[in-house]
Amino acid sequence: MEKTKSRKLNITFNSDITISDSTEIKEKDSKKGNDSKGRIWEYIAISTIPIVLVFGNSMLVPVLPEIQRELEISKFQSSLIISIFSLAAGIFIPVIGYLSDRFGRKVIIIPALIIYGGAGILAGFGAVWDSYVVIIIARAIQGMSAAGTAPIAMALVGDLYKGGTESKALGLIEASNGVGKVLSPIIGSLLALIVWYASFFAFPIFCALSLLAVIFLIKEPKHNQKQELKAYIHKLRQVFSEKGKWLITSFFAGSLGLFILFGVLFYLSNILEEKPYNIQGVRKGLILAIPLLGMAITSYTTGSLIKKKGTLMRVLMNVGLIAMTVALGATIFSFKNIYVFIGLLTISSIGTGLLLPCLNTIITGAVQKSERGMITSLYNSLRFLGVAVGPPLFGWMMDKSDRLVFITVSALSFITLGLVFFMIKPPAKLSE
Repeated sequence: MEKTKSRKLNITFNSDITISDSTEIKEKDSKKGNDSKGRIWEYIAISTIPIVLVFGNSMLVPVLPEIQRELEISKFQSSLIISIFSLAAGIFIPVIGYLSDRFGRKVIIIPALIIYGGAGILAGFGAVWDSYVVIIIARAIQGMSAAGTAPIAMALVGDLYKGGTESKALGLIEASNGVGKVLSPIIGSLLALIVWYASFFAFPIFCALSLLAVIFLIKEPKHNQKQELKAYIHKLRQVFSEKGKWLITSFFAGSLGLFILFGVLFYLSNILEEKPYNIQGVRKGLILAIPLLGMAITSYTTGSLIKKKGTLMRVLMNVGLIAMTVALGATIFSFKNIYVFIGLLTISSIGTGLLLPCLNTIITGAVQKSERGMITSLYNSLRFLGVAVGPPLFGWMMDKSDRLVFITVSALSFITLGLVFFMIKPPAKLSE
Protein backbone atom coordinates (compact mmCIF):
# COMPACT_ATOMS: atom_id res chain seq x y z
CA MET A 1 0.00 0.00 0.00
CA GLU A 2 1.35 3.40 -0.91
CA LYS A 3 1.60 6.01 1.82
CA THR A 4 2.34 9.71 1.77
CA LYS A 5 3.23 11.35 5.09
CA SER A 6 2.71 14.95 6.10
CA ARG A 7 5.76 16.30 7.92
CA LYS A 8 3.57 18.70 9.89
CA LEU A 9 1.21 16.29 11.64
CA ASN A 10 2.66 12.86 10.89
CA ILE A 11 -0.69 11.79 9.49
CA THR A 12 -0.92 9.24 6.72
CA PHE A 13 -3.16 9.44 3.70
CA ASN A 14 -3.54 5.96 2.26
CA SER A 15 -3.87 5.38 -1.41
CA ASP A 16 -7.50 5.59 -2.49
CA ILE A 17 -7.28 2.29 -4.31
CA THR A 18 -5.19 -0.75 -3.57
CA ILE A 19 -3.62 -2.66 -6.43
CA SER A 20 -5.77 -5.72 -5.82
CA ASP A 21 -9.00 -3.69 -5.89
CA SER A 22 -8.30 -1.35 -8.75
CA THR A 23 -7.88 -3.27 -12.00
CA GLU A 24 -11.44 -2.70 -13.10
CA ILE A 25 -11.32 0.99 -12.16
CA LYS A 26 -7.99 1.63 -13.89
CA GLU A 27 -9.29 0.05 -17.07
CA LYS A 28 -12.33 2.26 -16.87
CA ASP A 29 -10.31 5.42 -16.34
CA SER A 30 -7.95 4.55 -19.20
CA LYS A 31 -10.76 4.60 -21.74
CA LYS A 32 -11.74 8.26 -21.40
CA GLY A 33 -12.74 8.69 -25.00
CA ASN A 34 -14.96 5.63 -25.17
CA ASP A 35 -16.39 5.99 -21.66
CA SER A 36 -17.11 9.74 -21.62
CA LYS A 37 -20.80 9.34 -22.43
CA GLY A 38 -21.19 6.49 -19.99
CA ARG A 39 -19.49 8.50 -17.29
CA ILE A 40 -21.82 11.46 -17.83
CA TRP A 41 -24.84 9.21 -17.34
CA GLU A 42 -23.13 7.69 -14.32
CA TYR A 43 -22.57 11.17 -12.88
CA ILE A 44 -26.25 11.98 -13.44
CA ALA A 45 -27.35 8.78 -11.70
CA ILE A 46 -25.06 9.40 -8.72
CA SER A 47 -26.19 13.03 -8.43
CA THR A 48 -29.84 12.00 -8.12
CA ILE A 49 -29.12 10.26 -4.79
CA PRO A 50 -28.12 13.36 -2.75
CA ILE A 51 -30.87 15.39 -4.45
CA VAL A 52 -33.50 12.89 -3.29
CA LEU A 53 -32.00 12.92 0.19
CA VAL A 54 -32.14 16.71 0.41
CA PHE A 55 -35.72 16.83 -0.85
CA GLY A 56 -36.66 14.70 2.15
CA ASN A 57 -35.95 17.62 4.49
CA SER A 58 -35.62 20.86 2.58
CA MET A 59 -38.98 20.70 0.76
CA LEU A 60 -40.64 20.87 4.16
CA VAL A 61 -38.70 23.90 5.48
CA PRO A 62 -40.90 26.57 3.82
CA VAL A 63 -44.04 24.65 4.84
CA LEU A 64 -43.18 24.34 8.55
CA PRO A 65 -45.11 27.45 9.66
CA GLU A 66 -48.20 26.16 7.82
CA ILE A 67 -47.77 22.70 9.37
CA GLN A 68 -47.75 24.42 12.77
CA ARG A 69 -51.06 26.12 12.01
CA GLU A 70 -52.77 23.11 10.41
CA LEU A 71 -51.81 20.60 13.10
CA GLU A 72 -51.95 23.19 15.92
CA ILE A 73 -48.49 22.32 17.16
CA SER A 74 -45.65 24.40 18.60
CA LYS A 75 -42.60 25.72 16.77
CA PHE A 76 -40.49 23.10 18.57
CA GLN A 77 -42.83 20.28 17.50
CA SER A 78 -42.69 21.41 13.87
CA SER A 79 -38.88 21.52 14.03
CA LEU A 80 -38.92 17.86 15.11
CA ILE A 81 -40.37 16.94 11.70
CA ILE A 82 -36.96 17.92 10.33
CA SER A 83 -34.88 16.81 13.30
CA ILE A 84 -36.33 13.30 13.81
CA PHE A 85 -35.50 12.49 10.18
CA SER A 86 -31.89 13.63 10.59
CA LEU A 87 -31.49 12.05 14.02
CA ALA A 88 -32.67 8.64 12.79
CA ALA A 89 -30.35 8.90 9.79
CA GLY A 90 -27.42 9.90 11.99
CA ILE A 91 -27.93 6.91 14.29
CA PHE A 92 -28.32 4.33 11.51
CA ILE A 93 -25.64 5.57 9.09
CA PRO A 94 -22.69 3.78 10.79
CA VAL A 95 -24.56 0.44 10.72
CA ILE A 96 -25.52 0.93 7.08
CA GLY A 97 -21.93 1.93 6.30
CA TYR A 98 -20.62 -1.36 7.65
CA LEU A 99 -23.21 -3.33 5.67
CA SER A 100 -22.21 -1.48 2.48
CA ASP A 101 -18.55 -2.34 3.08
CA ARG A 102 -19.47 -5.99 3.58
CA PHE A 103 -22.11 -6.53 0.89
CA GLY A 104 -21.73 -3.70 -1.63
CA ARG A 105 -23.09 -0.19 -2.26
CA LYS A 106 -26.00 -0.72 -4.67
CA VAL A 107 -27.44 -3.58 -2.64
CA ILE A 108 -27.91 -0.99 0.16
CA ILE A 109 -28.91 2.06 -1.91
CA ILE A 110 -31.70 0.33 -3.89
CA PRO A 111 -33.84 -0.92 -0.96
CA ALA A 112 -33.11 2.32 0.92
CA LEU A 113 -34.71 4.35 -1.89
CA ILE A 114 -37.75 2.04 -1.95
CA ILE A 115 -38.35 2.35 1.81
CA TYR A 116 -37.67 6.09 1.67
CA GLY A 117 -40.41 6.60 -0.89
CA GLY A 118 -42.85 4.31 0.91
CA ALA A 119 -42.39 6.16 4.21
CA GLY A 120 -43.14 9.41 2.35
CA ILE A 121 -46.57 8.01 1.45
CA LEU A 122 -47.14 7.07 5.10
CA ALA A 123 -46.23 10.60 6.21
CA GLY A 124 -48.67 11.99 3.64
CA PHE A 125 -51.50 9.89 5.01
CA GLY A 126 -50.53 10.96 8.53
CA ALA A 127 -51.00 14.55 7.39
CA VAL A 128 -54.37 13.72 5.79
CA TRP A 129 -55.46 12.16 9.10
CA ASP A 130 -54.15 15.20 11.04
CA SER A 131 -51.95 12.78 13.00
CA TYR A 132 -48.71 14.36 14.15
CA VAL A 133 -47.65 11.02 15.69
CA VAL A 134 -47.97 9.14 12.36
CA ILE A 135 -45.99 11.88 10.60
CA ILE A 136 -43.19 11.63 13.18
CA ILE A 137 -43.07 7.81 12.92
CA ALA A 138 -42.97 8.01 9.11
CA ARG A 139 -40.25 10.65 9.23
CA ALA A 140 -38.16 8.42 11.53
CA ILE A 141 -38.52 5.55 9.03
CA GLN A 142 -37.51 7.92 6.23
CA GLY A 143 -34.45 8.92 8.22
CA MET A 144 -33.41 5.31 8.73
CA SER A 145 -33.69 4.63 5.01
CA ALA A 146 -31.97 7.91 4.14
CA ALA A 147 -28.90 6.48 5.88
CA GLY A 148 -28.50 4.19 2.86
CA THR A 149 -28.60 6.91 0.21
CA ALA A 150 -26.15 9.84 -0.12
CA PRO A 151 -23.66 8.64 2.55
CA ILE A 152 -23.22 5.36 0.67
CA ALA A 153 -23.08 7.22 -2.65
CA MET A 154 -20.00 9.03 -1.36
CA ALA A 155 -18.29 5.70 -0.70
CA LEU A 156 -19.45 4.46 -4.12
CA VAL A 157 -17.70 7.41 -5.79
CA GLY A 158 -14.49 6.41 -4.02
CA ASP A 159 -14.91 2.89 -5.43
CA LEU A 160 -15.65 4.02 -8.99
CA TYR A 161 -13.09 6.80 -9.55
CA LYS A 162 -9.62 7.95 -8.58
CA GLY A 163 -7.51 11.10 -8.71
CA GLY A 164 -9.04 14.25 -10.13
CA THR A 165 -12.08 12.33 -11.38
CA GLU A 166 -12.92 11.30 -7.83
CA SER A 167 -12.61 14.89 -6.54
CA LYS A 168 -14.82 16.12 -9.36
CA ALA A 169 -17.44 13.45 -8.64
CA LEU A 170 -17.39 14.26 -4.91
CA GLY A 171 -17.75 17.94 -5.75
CA LEU A 172 -20.71 16.98 -7.94
CA ILE A 173 -22.30 15.16 -4.99
CA GLU A 174 -21.93 18.26 -2.80
CA ALA A 175 -23.16 20.47 -5.65
CA SER A 176 -26.14 18.15 -6.19
CA ASN A 177 -26.80 18.40 -2.50
CA GLY A 178 -26.77 22.18 -2.92
CA VAL A 179 -28.94 22.10 -6.06
CA GLY A 180 -31.44 19.99 -4.16
CA LYS A 181 -31.44 22.60 -1.40
CA VAL A 182 -31.97 25.36 -3.98
CA LEU A 183 -34.85 23.61 -5.74
CA SER A 184 -36.53 22.04 -2.72
CA PRO A 185 -37.88 25.19 -1.02
CA ILE A 186 -39.24 26.38 -4.38
CA ILE A 187 -40.80 22.99 -5.17
CA GLY A 188 -42.09 22.70 -1.61
CA SER A 189 -43.72 26.14 -1.86
CA LEU A 190 -45.29 25.29 -5.23
CA LEU A 191 -46.64 21.98 -3.95
CA ALA A 192 -48.09 23.74 -0.91
CA LEU A 193 -50.29 25.77 -3.30
CA ILE A 194 -52.09 22.47 -4.03
CA VAL A 195 -52.33 21.33 -0.41
CA TRP A 196 -49.92 21.79 2.50
CA TYR A 197 -49.03 18.08 2.74
CA ALA A 198 -48.39 17.57 -1.00
CA SER A 199 -44.62 17.46 -0.41
CA PHE A 200 -44.95 14.18 1.50
CA PHE A 201 -46.59 12.49 -1.49
CA ALA A 202 -44.01 13.94 -3.89
CA PHE A 203 -41.11 12.02 -2.27
CA PRO A 204 -41.98 8.65 -3.88
CA ILE A 205 -41.87 10.17 -7.38
CA PHE A 206 -38.34 11.51 -6.89
CA CYS A 207 -37.27 8.26 -5.22
CA ALA A 208 -38.59 6.21 -8.16
CA LEU A 209 -36.63 8.29 -10.69
CA SER A 210 -33.43 7.96 -8.67
CA LEU A 211 -34.04 4.24 -8.20
CA LEU A 212 -34.27 3.65 -11.96
CA ALA A 213 -31.12 5.71 -12.55
CA VAL A 214 -29.14 3.73 -9.95
CA ILE A 215 -30.30 0.35 -11.23
CA PHE A 216 -29.64 0.95 -14.93
CA LEU A 217 -26.88 3.58 -15.12
CA ILE A 218 -24.40 2.67 -12.37
CA LYS A 219 -22.16 -0.37 -12.77
CA GLU A 220 -20.57 -1.05 -9.41
CA PRO A 221 -17.09 -2.64 -9.28
CA LYS A 222 -17.09 -6.27 -8.17
CA HIS A 223 -17.39 -6.46 -4.39
CA ASN A 224 -15.30 -9.14 -2.67
CA GLN A 225 -15.21 -7.73 0.87
CA LYS A 226 -16.26 -10.38 3.42
CA GLN A 227 -14.23 -9.51 6.52
CA GLU A 228 -15.67 -10.27 9.94
CA LEU A 229 -16.99 -7.53 12.21
CA LYS A 230 -14.22 -8.00 14.80
CA ALA A 231 -11.45 -7.57 12.21
CA TYR A 232 -13.34 -4.68 10.65
CA ILE A 233 -13.59 -2.81 13.98
CA HIS A 234 -9.89 -3.47 14.62
CA LYS A 235 -8.99 -1.84 11.29
CA LEU A 236 -11.18 1.17 12.10
CA ARG A 237 -9.43 1.58 15.44
CA GLN A 238 -6.13 1.59 13.59
CA VAL A 239 -7.43 4.29 11.23
CA PHE A 240 -8.47 6.51 14.14
CA SER A 241 -5.30 5.87 16.14
CA GLU A 242 -3.23 7.02 13.16
CA LYS A 243 -5.47 9.79 11.82
CA GLY A 244 -7.99 10.48 14.56
CA LYS A 245 -7.04 14.10 15.29
CA TRP A 246 -7.63 15.44 11.81
CA LEU A 247 -10.47 13.00 11.01
CA ILE A 248 -12.48 14.07 14.07
CA THR A 249 -11.79 17.72 13.24
CA SER A 250 -13.02 17.08 9.69
CA PHE A 251 -16.16 15.39 10.99
CA PHE A 252 -16.87 18.32 13.31
CA ALA A 253 -16.31 20.90 10.57
CA GLY A 254 -18.69 19.13 8.16
CA SER A 255 -21.31 18.79 10.88
CA LEU A 256 -21.04 22.47 11.78
CA GLY A 257 -21.47 23.53 8.16
CA LEU A 258 -24.85 21.79 7.88
CA PHE A 259 -25.90 22.72 11.44
CA ILE A 260 -25.53 26.39 10.50
CA LEU A 261 -27.09 25.97 7.06
CA PHE A 262 -30.30 24.25 8.21
CA GLY A 263 -30.55 26.34 11.37
CA VAL A 264 -30.36 29.57 9.39
CA LEU A 265 -32.92 28.27 6.87
CA PHE A 266 -35.30 27.45 9.73
CA TYR A 267 -34.75 30.94 11.16
CA LEU A 268 -35.25 32.61 7.79
CA SER A 269 -38.37 30.57 6.96
CA ASN A 270 -40.02 31.77 10.16
CA ILE A 271 -39.09 35.46 10.12
CA LEU A 272 -40.05 35.94 6.46
CA GLU A 273 -43.69 35.21 7.33
CA GLU A 274 -43.70 37.73 10.19
CA LYS A 275 -44.05 41.50 10.08
CA PRO A 276 -42.76 43.61 8.42
CA TYR A 277 -41.99 41.11 5.61
CA ASN A 278 -45.17 38.99 5.36
CA ILE A 279 -43.55 36.91 2.60
CA GLN A 280 -45.07 33.48 1.96
CA GLY A 281 -45.45 30.84 -0.72
CA VAL A 282 -43.23 30.73 -3.78
CA ARG A 283 -41.68 34.14 -3.05
CA LYS A 284 -40.40 32.79 0.25
CA GLY A 285 -39.08 29.65 -1.47
CA LEU A 286 -37.16 31.78 -3.97
CA ILE A 287 -35.60 33.84 -1.19
CA LEU A 288 -34.57 30.72 0.72
CA ALA A 289 -32.95 29.43 -2.49
CA ILE A 290 -30.59 32.43 -2.90
CA PRO A 291 -27.90 31.45 -0.35
CA LEU A 292 -28.25 27.80 -1.35
CA LEU A 293 -27.59 28.63 -4.99
CA GLY A 294 -24.32 30.30 -3.95
CA MET A 295 -23.34 27.14 -2.09
CA ALA A 296 -24.26 24.82 -4.98
CA ILE A 297 -22.26 26.74 -7.59
CA THR A 298 -19.26 27.04 -5.26
CA SER A 299 -19.36 23.33 -4.34
CA TYR A 300 -19.26 22.16 -7.96
CA THR A 301 -16.52 24.65 -8.89
CA THR A 302 -14.45 23.67 -5.87
CA GLY A 303 -14.79 19.95 -6.62
CA SER A 304 -13.67 20.54 -10.21
CA LEU A 305 -10.60 22.55 -9.19
CA ILE A 306 -9.13 20.77 -6.19
CA LYS A 307 -8.43 17.35 -7.76
CA LYS A 308 -5.82 15.92 -5.34
CA LYS A 309 -4.13 19.25 -4.53
CA GLY A 310 -3.76 19.10 -0.76
CA THR A 311 -2.31 22.61 -0.42
CA LEU A 312 -5.21 24.13 -2.38
CA MET A 313 -7.72 22.20 -0.27
CA ARG A 314 -6.20 23.58 2.92
CA VAL A 315 -6.35 27.13 1.60
CA LEU A 316 -9.96 26.80 0.43
CA MET A 317 -11.13 25.23 3.70
CA ASN A 318 -9.65 28.08 5.72
CA VAL A 319 -10.92 30.76 3.33
CA GLY A 320 -14.39 29.19 3.51
CA LEU A 321 -14.41 29.23 7.31
CA ILE A 322 -13.13 32.82 7.37
CA ALA A 323 -16.02 33.80 5.05
CA MET A 324 -18.50 32.01 7.34
CA THR A 325 -17.08 33.61 10.50
CA VAL A 326 -17.01 37.17 9.10
CA ALA A 327 -20.41 36.98 7.36
CA LEU A 328 -22.21 35.41 10.33
CA GLY A 329 -20.49 37.84 12.69
CA ALA A 330 -21.72 40.77 10.59
CA THR A 331 -25.32 39.51 10.80
CA ILE A 332 -25.26 40.27 14.56
CA PHE A 333 -25.57 43.95 13.65
CA SER A 334 -27.56 43.77 10.41
CA PHE A 335 -30.12 40.93 10.65
CA LYS A 336 -33.01 43.44 10.60
CA ASN A 337 -32.08 44.65 7.10
CA ILE A 338 -33.40 41.79 4.96
CA TYR A 339 -31.33 42.67 1.87
CA VAL A 340 -28.02 42.86 3.74
CA PHE A 341 -29.02 39.81 5.76
CA ILE A 342 -29.62 37.65 2.66
CA GLY A 343 -26.35 38.87 1.17
CA LEU A 344 -24.39 37.90 4.27
CA LEU A 345 -26.06 34.49 4.44
CA THR A 346 -25.11 33.95 0.80
CA ILE A 347 -21.47 34.75 1.59
CA SER A 348 -21.60 32.28 4.48
CA SER A 349 -23.10 29.62 2.18
CA ILE A 350 -20.33 30.22 -0.37
CA GLY A 351 -17.88 29.59 2.46
CA THR A 352 -19.67 26.30 3.17
CA GLY A 353 -19.37 25.47 -0.54
CA LEU A 354 -15.59 25.93 -0.31
CA LEU A 355 -15.31 23.81 2.83
CA LEU A 356 -17.42 20.70 2.24
CA PRO A 357 -16.01 19.35 -1.09
CA CYS A 358 -12.49 19.57 0.34
CA LEU A 359 -13.50 17.65 3.45
CA ASN A 360 -15.27 15.05 1.30
CA THR A 361 -12.17 14.45 -0.82
CA ILE A 362 -9.74 14.30 2.10
CA ILE A 363 -11.91 11.93 4.15
CA THR A 364 -12.76 9.62 1.24
CA GLY A 365 -9.16 9.46 0.06
CA ALA A 366 -7.68 8.82 3.48
CA VAL A 367 -8.77 5.19 3.84
CA GLN A 368 -8.81 1.98 1.84
CA LYS A 369 -11.87 0.79 -0.01
CA SER A 370 -12.53 -1.84 2.67
CA GLU A 371 -13.10 0.79 5.39
CA ARG A 372 -14.39 3.60 3.18
CA GLY A 373 -18.08 2.91 3.73
CA MET A 374 -17.81 3.11 7.50
CA ILE A 375 -15.57 6.21 7.57
CA THR A 376 -17.74 8.17 5.14
CA SER A 377 -20.79 6.95 7.04
CA LEU A 378 -19.45 8.21 10.37
CA TYR A 379 -18.74 11.53 8.70
CA ASN A 380 -22.23 11.73 7.23
CA SER A 381 -23.72 10.59 10.52
CA LEU A 382 -22.32 13.65 12.24
CA ARG A 383 -23.47 15.85 9.35
CA PHE A 384 -26.99 14.52 9.85
CA LEU A 385 -26.80 15.11 13.58
CA GLY A 386 -25.78 18.70 12.79
CA VAL A 387 -28.94 19.04 10.69
CA ALA A 388 -31.00 17.41 13.46
CA VAL A 389 -29.78 19.80 16.16
CA GLY A 390 -30.01 22.94 13.98
CA PRO A 391 -33.76 23.74 13.78
CA PRO A 392 -34.75 23.04 17.43
CA LEU A 393 -31.67 24.81 18.81
CA PHE A 394 -32.22 27.80 16.52
CA GLY A 395 -35.90 27.85 17.53
CA TRP A 396 -34.90 27.93 21.20
CA MET A 397 -32.36 30.72 20.60
CA MET A 398 -34.90 32.70 18.55
CA ASP A 399 -37.24 32.73 21.56
CA LYS A 400 -34.40 34.15 23.67
CA SER A 401 -32.86 36.68 21.28
CA ASP A 402 -32.18 37.07 17.55
CA ARG A 403 -28.67 38.29 18.33
CA LEU A 404 -27.98 35.16 20.37
CA VAL A 405 -28.49 33.09 17.20
CA PHE A 406 -25.74 34.83 15.26
CA ILE A 407 -23.35 35.35 18.16
CA THR A 408 -23.46 31.57 18.67
CA VAL A 409 -22.93 30.52 15.04
CA SER A 410 -20.19 33.08 14.36
CA ALA A 411 -18.35 31.96 17.51
CA LEU A 412 -18.66 28.29 16.46
CA SER A 413 -17.35 29.13 12.98
CA PHE A 414 -14.35 30.92 14.50
CA ILE A 415 -13.56 27.96 16.78
CA THR A 416 -13.82 25.57 13.82
CA LEU A 417 -11.51 27.81 11.78
CA GLY A 418 -8.87 27.48 14.51
CA LEU A 419 -9.27 23.69 14.67
CA VAL A 420 -9.09 23.24 10.89
CA PHE A 421 -6.10 25.60 10.57
CA PHE A 422 -4.03 23.74 13.16
CA MET A 423 -5.29 20.15 12.81
CA ILE A 424 -5.93 19.53 9.10
CA LYS A 425 -2.70 19.84 7.11
CA PRO A 426 -2.80 17.44 4.15
CA PRO A 427 0.31 16.89 2.04
CA ALA A 428 0.80 19.08 -1.01
CA LYS A 429 -0.42 16.22 -3.22
CA LEU A 430 -2.76 13.53 -1.94
CA SER A 431 -1.97 10.03 -3.16
CA GLU A 432 -3.78 8.82 -6.27
